[in-house]
Amino acid sequence: MEYALQLINVTKQYKDFKLDNINIKLPQGCIMGFVGENGAGKSTTIKLILDLINRDRGQITVLGKDNKIDFNSIKENIGVVMDESSFPDNLNAKEINKFMKRIYKTWDEDKFFKLLKQFSIAEDKSIKDYSRGMKMKFSIAVSLSHDSKILIMDEATSGLDPIVREEILDIFLEFIQDESNSIFISSHIISDLEKICDYITFIHRGKVVFSEPKDELLEKYGILKCSEKELEKIEVSAVKGIRKNKFGVEALVFKNKIKGSYVIDKANIEDIMLFHVKEQVL
Repeated sequence: MEYALQLINVTKQYKDFKLDNINIKLPQGCIMGFVGENGAGKSTTIKLILDLINRDRGQITVLGKDNKIDFNSIKENIGVVMDESSFPDNLNAKEINKFMKRIYKTWDEDKFFKLLKQFSIAEDKSIKDYSRGMKMKFSIAVSLSHDSKILIMDEATSGLDPIVREEILDIFLEFIQDESNSIFISSHIISDLEKICDYITFIHRGKVVFSEPKDELLEKYGILKCSEKELEKIEVSAVKGIRKNKFGVEALVFKNKIKGSYVIDKANIEDIMLFHVKEQVL
């Protein structure tokens, strides 16, 4: 299997935070959602991938090449969208196009202006006059207008209204139709990731809790609602975590380990995340 992105035993130590021995593998042609609470290490990980900060230990490869040694040779193939626009506010799209032609050898001017038209973005309007949604779509248009084979997104849909978010998700799905393309996207909006992602990686307090195919996660786990007495009859290894309430207990369980006539509801990605880090087994 070829990987668009690999992090192997990556560590970064700060005074009050440690990204601890991170391992992530994104197969080529797939979308990976990168999730976790604020301060979990998502932005630090993305900065390490982009070689914006130095790692203390470990290896990172992007499109099969070391991101430190070979970054200049692969930067044409990396599209980046951060949660805030990185373009000068006083410039317009035509002026930014001139800069991009100098930065990227593979810059496709025709494709850029075609995307602006598709996204209904005015060419003569200053960036400062764009809405947040327009700024995000503009950044995506830039990331798609050179020879990008992997998109790296940090909160690309955060703070956008549902209609704009849906439009952007459609853009990502269109990009991934080419099986040589891949996407690594961090987001707090789990429902968006559940719609488009092939893999989910969950980071908590600087450690990867799980990094698995989304469909396998959704198939593996379920939510069991029962009394505490009923739960005591279930094998401990079948229960990942519990949440008590006034009606009894909710438990995240491995569905294939539950024997008997219990009703097990579907678990979504957010359920699986929360039970992994906050709930205690009886």
